[in-house]
Amino acid sequence: MPSQHTVIIGAGPAGLTAAYELTRRDVAVDVVEADDVVGGISRTVERDGWRFDIGGHRFFTKVPQVEAFWHEILPDEDFLLRPRMSRIHYRGRLFDYPLRAGNALGNLGVVEAVRCVGSYLWSRVRPPADQSHFEGWVSARFGTRLYRMFFKTYTEKVWGIPATELQADWAAQRIKNLSLAGAVRNALFPSRDKTAITSLIEEFQYPKYGPGMMWERCAERVVKAGGTITLNTSARAVHRVDGRAVAVTVAGPEGERRVPTDHVISSMPISDLVRAMDPPAPAEVRAAADALRHRDFLTVALVVPADAGFPDNWIYVHTPGVRVGRIQNFGSWSPFLVRDGYTCLGLEYFVNVGDDLWTADDDDLVALGTAELARLGLVDPDAVSDGYVVRMPKAYPVYDEGYEQAVDTIRRWLAEAVPNVHPVGRNGMHRYNNQDHSMLTAMLTAANIVDGTAHDVWTVNVEESYHEEETGDGRPAAGDGRHGTGRAAPVMPRRAVA
Repeated sequence: MPSQHTVIIGAGPAGLTAAYELTRRDVAVDVVEADDVVGGISRTVERDGWRFDIGGHRFFTKVPQVEAFWHEILPDEDFLLRPRMSRIHYRGRLFDYPLRAGNALGNLGVVEAVRCVGSYLWSRVRPPADQSHFEGWVSARFGTRLYRMFFKTYTEKVWGIPATELQADWAAQRIKNLSLAGAVRNALFPSRDKTAITSLIEEFQYPKYGPGMMWERCAERVVKAGGTITLNTSARAVHRVDGRAVAVTVAGPEGERRVPTDHVISSMPISDLVRAMDPPAPAEVRAAADALRHRDFLTVALVVPADAGFPDNWIYVHTPGVRVGRIQNFGSWSPFLVRDGYTCLGLEYFVNVGDDLWTADDDDLVALGTAELARLGLVDPDAVSDGYVVRMPKAYPVYDEGYEQAVDTIRRWLAEAVPNVHPVGRNGMHRYNNQDHSMLTAMLTAANIVDGTAHDVWTVNVEESYHEEETGDGRPAAGDGRHGTGRAAPVMPRRAVA
């Protein structure tokens, strides 16, 4: 290994991608991970032989470098090609997603379908006066009745505040390729190419033992190439001298140690990175870090007979009156995640650390999940034979009012004060990036370190590339990386965030 050395904070997809890219270019790396497993939110959790995918990870990308990386880490035989199936549960009915005309008409009934069309037409004649928020924006494009059925409840569950307090720019990005007319066209002509809109893909790749399999194997390759990965170890301080980071103090089971470094790649929350600076960052930068927030997540996994499951990868629960937001069937992702004759349903709850669900006993959460499955008419409570709870803090960066200015303040200061500190990934950049785009930020950062390139990783923006287009070399279309919310991350008013 040459003298150049890089400390990587975090062993999720971004951190491990950076480690792999650097070690195969003969750069020494030390990876530290605060948790006891690698993979971050892309881990596979195992309990008593059952495997759980936290949040569900479809391996589909429009980035050729990422596609090549996946197949370099895992052989083709470790991937399954899985059919994509998702539906929406609304008041006892399951609606196909994407929309299929016969299914939608049968579930709505002729009278309600006519009302929905009338509501849509009325919205074209008399659109809502205020379209600055999610509710007004969506209602103007789909009509009030369809908005209430297929947008309102789930969105409010995910973010925990009324849809009138979510900003319209998230709606414009999240569903910008979808319209009522487009949905009808897709329903009538289902053979059209759906990969132009990522949310409409019909099949995807999936590691047979879950996404954690990818990152466990990647970690093995990093170590084999000479890198080190230390679990249960957190970064306590990033020491800076004369405009550069020179060392990182890390703390693990054996105490603290100081690791000299030439570069720092950080996928830990960017707010924590600021707090770790030694000497401390200026007051306005620390204030910006304190302004950034996250939404947290937990899964209640319930073991049921295989015939009590459903063919969907997941079902979005738009039905009011229950707190579950989405339900995965792990057996529909891969038969290797479950046991013969049984499957496991993962009920996903969107929470905040410290609230009533986060602090509830596991037994109480299992009872809640069992009761809500019954209330939705999906599974008889007597069919549930076991249950597990998995909590995941800081799963989703919150785009609250003023978040963009806070991130810009931190970015500018890091670039000026410690240009050899490189934020990457979802939490590292406070961006709701998907796995493939988090990986791409790490790949470009590794090239900047090794080759002296000047890639701006902040232009890796799912708004511009994930749903629509890319440049000829497979990189995202260029743009102002500050703008756009990224996939599925709304802008929220700060007063609504506890």
